[in-house]
Amino acid sequence: MAVERPNKNPYSNFNFIVEFDGTEVAAFTEVTGLDSENTPIDYREGADATSAMRKIVGIETYPAVELKRGVTGNLVLWEWRKEVRDGGTTFPPVKQVTIKLLDEAHNRNAPAMTWSLTNAWPSKLTGPSLSAKGNDYAVEQLSLVHERLDIS
Repeated sequence: MAVERPNKNPYSNFNFIVEFDGTEVAAFTEVTGLDSENTPIDYREGADATSAMRKIVGIETYPAVELKRGVTGNLVLWEWRKEVRDGGTTFPPVKQVTIKLLDEAHNRNAPAMTWSLTNAWPSKLTGPSLSAKGNDYAVEQLSLVHERLDIS
């Protein structure tokens, strides 16, 4: 459940955790794509030739959610992606993904806000860009498609 701050100051965007089916399996450095959109449909009744078009609500769509993390050698994301590629026991192998925004005290039991992705599965796993010229850490990116986004 969302918790509004008494002082009205915004929460910091770096205090978050990501869970797959209720378990935190990896630490991510960035999450983007927590969007929801309804495409408007222009509508006019056949006998109503004089008035302007009405806008009615169309299908809700969601972009892929992008998760970035440093490469640690943990293959849990690759194993999930491989299930999609190879056609695992359930296809696609969906999970409930939860992104929790935490307060400054890192209270995991009472997150400030929670985004829930229903029936999410990895459509793409991007490996790191490797270069001997820099000192950045290696980052991989996971693209998740999903059927619904809910916020609480």
